Amino acid sequence: MPELGCTPNVVAYTTVIHGFFKEGQVGKACNLFHGMAQQGVAPNLVTYNSVIDALCKAKAMDKAEYFLGQMVDDGVVPDNVTYNSLIHGYSSSGHWKEAVRVFKEMTSRRVTADVHTYNMFMTFLCKHGRSKEAAGIFDTMAMKGLKPDNVSYAILLHGYATEGCLVDMINLFNSMERDCILPDCRIFNILINAYAKSGKLDKAMLIFNEMQKQGVSPNAVTYSTVIDAFCKKGQLDDAMIKFNQMIDTGVRQGTAVYGSLIQGFCTHGDLVKAKELLTEMMNKGMLPPDIKFFHSIMQNLCTEGRVIEARDVLGLIAHIGMRPDVCTFNILIGGYCLVGKMEDASKIFDDMMSYGLEPSNITYGILINGYCKNRRIDDGLILFKEMLHKGLKPTTFNYNIILDGLLLAGRTVAAKEKFNEMVESGVSVCTDTYSIVLGGLRRNNCFSEAIMLFQKLRAMNMKFNIRIVNIMIDAFFRVQRKQEAKDLFAAIPANGLVANVVTYSITMTNLIKEGSVEEADDLFLSMEKSGCTADSYMLNLIVRMLLEKGELVKAGNYMSKVDAMSYSLEAETVSLLISLFSGKGKYREHIGLLPAKYRFREEAATVV
Repeated sequence: MPELGCTPNVVAYTTVIHGFFKEGQVGKACNLFHGMAQQGVAPNLVTYNSVIDALCKAKAMDKAEYFLGQMVDDGVVPDNVTYNSLIHGYSSSGHWKEAVRVFKEMTSRRVTADVHTYNMFMTFLCKHGRSKEAAGIFDTMAMKGLKPDNVSYAILLHGYATEGCLVDMINLFNSMERDCILPDCRIFNILINAYAKSGKLDKAMLIFNEMQKQGVSPNAVTYSTVIDAFCKKGQLDDAMIKFNQMIDTGVRQGTAVYGSLIQGFCTHGDLVKAKELLTEMMNKGMLPPDIKFFHSIMQNLCTEGRVIEARDVLGLIAHIGMRPDVCTFNILIGGYCLVGKMEDASKIFDDMMSYGLEPSNITYGILINGYCKNRRIDDGLILFKEMLHKGLKPTTFNYNIILDGLLLAGRTVAAKEKFNEMVESGVSVCTDTYSIVLGGLRRNNCFSEAIMLFQKLRAMNMKFNIRIVNIMIDAFFRVQRKQEAKDLFAAIPANGLVANVVTYSITMTNLIKEGSVEEADDLFLSMEKSGCTADSYMLNLIVRMLLEKGELVKAGNYMSKVDAMSYSLEAETVSLLISLFSGKGKYREHIGLLPAKYRFREEAATVV
């Protein structure tokens, strides 16, 4: 501009500085700002706000604070735009205290906070699961004479929805009408998504219909949410009705909608329709889902034992021109292992190699684990040797599987040899490995060896997990080293661990076994105080042990706890009750000590 005989003014400088920041050229923007002074052009409020806002968005908060200081020194008074930029910068970076400090500075300078200021604080709180506090700020706005806008409502509604506070959410939504605020599509989407994710599809659809009644058109997000929810529920006809409605109203169908439908039809056995949708999707110029998408479907099917359907998904993968990879075959091998069809798992393993893919350590691990879990440890060992022969170095994962299999089969000597081989070959021995070994030794009644290994690890200052502690508490009780078991239990908090239901179950049952029933009762009370909840297995086991010991009143108390927690007596517990309290049972005359619902009718011999 000087070449043209004119001097840039503050507006020109501000415009160019803003442009540099917008292009991400922070250095050039700052240099030009400093060059203003040399040219005798003083930055104004807009210039400073542009610089501070850009620096805050770039999370360069120290620089933003520097410019705020210079701004004040130059006699330019910061306004709410200045402070809002700083509050946004700090709050979006997670620095709550700094954001509050800026707010206090803002009010001390008599700069009025606006709705946007409060919205930023609400956003931070809701993002960190503090929607109740955000609601307090929402209410403060009204007290300050500010009217919350659609963004304010959306922030708090989303906070409630994320935290599952659906009653608070709908109450706030209903208050919008009273305050004459018209909900927009974003707000309806928040409600629909919240209900859909919590499984309340009927309520989601009521909101969907209400949205249309109020003249708000559903967008791609709205349709995607309800279609996905219908697909997950298996209501594929309803999903297709909404999909067709989406087409008829001119709303663009994206990959997310097609993905939900394809997954829905695959999961519910209609691969023909899934293939049709895939073709339609690609004809519209959309990229098909990637291989991981199909892996997710296959994994879910295999987990449900529907391996043949998972295998049929391979046809869809081929249809879109993708090649199955090692992970694809791993999923199918794991699926067949899960349902005990080891011959089919082995065939998939062979098919994989015929396809030109080399099995990985994970592939071998999955198949070996299948053999071990299906009591075919020798086949697992053969495969382990094959893996070595192929030059694959076994990992911790592989050794853990074979150790677990050997110990499960009761082959403790072979397991010890394999463990030594693992250590000598330099493979990392992790906490899970020790859990497997210690648990296997205990299961095979090798208590002394388990205790020796545990003490050796203790001397090495190894960090244990709660599973190992549980195993060793039981082992110490089994060899009548009761005090050591109790000491180990007492040291759990000091070791940075938290006792779980298994810990309490093991300790309580062993205390009952040794006759320390009162101590077991006290332990149960401390468990409840700690927030750990007894499960059905634990309560049934306690009831049976107390009945067998003749502690009928205490057994009755725990039977009442079974009812209070909406559990049921297991078949084994019911069978024991019948044998003890039926006509010829040894405790028939004491049946009145049981809770009323468990007293047998003489003629029926069933629990009332």
